[in-house]
Amino acid sequence: MTTERSEPEIASDSDTDTDVNDAGAADAADAADGDAWTIALAQLEIDAGAVEGNVERALRAVDEAADRGADLVALPELFNVGYFAFDLYGRCAEPFEGETFTRLREAAADRGIAVLAGTIVEDLAATESVETPADEGLANTAALFGPDGDLELVYRKHHLFGYESAESDLLVPGDRLEVAEVGPFTVGVTTCYDLRFPELYRAYVDRGVDLVLVPSAWPYPRIEHWETLSRARAIENQCFVATINGSGTFEDAELLGRSTVYDPWGVPLASSGDEPALVTTTLDPGAIERIRTEFPALRDRRL
Repeated sequence: MTTERSEPEIASDSDTDTDVNDAGAADAADAADGDAWTIALAQLEIDAGAVEGNVERALRAVDEAADRGADLVALPELFNVGYFAFDLYGRCAEPFEGETFTRLREAAADRGIAVLAGTIVEDLAATESVETPADEGLANTAALFGPDGDLELVYRKHHLFGYESAESDLLVPGDRLEVAEVGPFTVGVTTCYDLRFPELYRAYVDRGVDLVLVPSAWPYPRIEHWETLSRARAIENQCFVATINGSGTFEDAELLGRSTVYDPWGVPLASSGDEPALVTTTLDPGAIERIRTEFPALRDRRL
C-alpha cells in the first residue's frame, strides 16, 4: 500500500496515524500492481469567517495533492466560512457561480486533478447555472469538478443538524442525489450528519456508487460515533468511504479531524490525527467486485 501523510503548507506538525490490517494492505498492494487510483483528503485548518485565507489554504492543498500524484482531492464541509460560524452564514453566502467554486474549478483544470470542493453556504436566490431546491434561502452545497474543470455533480446536504446547531433553522435541505463517473469509480457525496442515515448510502449503492465522499465538520466529543458510523457505511454497502473533516476551534466547538479512507471491507486504509494534514492513499478499484463476490451480502437483501 502507498500511504503518505505529511503537513504541507496547509498544516503544522501533526500526529497523523495510519491504521491498516492485512486485508487492506493486500488490496493496496494489488492496486499498486494494477489500476492504482490515488485519493487525497485535505484536513484543513478552518478560521471562522476568514473566507479568503481559508480558500487560499484549500488551493494550496489542491496543489500539494496534485504534486503527490493524486487523482482526486477532497475538502471539508463549509471549509471557507466554518461550520460553527452560524452568524456569518448570510454574509459569507455565495451563488454557485461565486468566487470559491470558480477558483477551485480553475485549480482542478490547471492541475489536472478532480476536486471535491468541500461545501459552501450557497445563496440559492443568486445561483443561476444549476437547479436549486428552492427559489431562495441558503444551502450547504458541495460541488465535484473533474480534472478538466467540468462540473460532475452537485450535492446539497439532505439532513440538517438541529442538536446544539442552528443549521436546521438557517438552511434549506437538498432534494437530489447525483452520481458521477470519476476515473474508475462511480462517486456520490454525502455531508457530515448524513452519516447517521444509512438509507441515503443504500440509495447511492442502488445507483451504482462505489466511492462515497463525506465532507464534514465533526466535533469533539463524538469520536466513537464518527469512526463507527463511517466504518459501518463502508461495511454494509461494500464500498469505499472517505470522510474529510476539518481542524480548528470555534467559540463553542472543536473539530476532531481524523479524516479517514475506508475500504469495502471496512478497513481504514489511511487516517489523520486532529491537526491539519493532507492524507493520501491508493485505492484498488478491483476490491469492490472481489469483496461483493466473495461475501455477497448485498445480494441477500430483502428490502
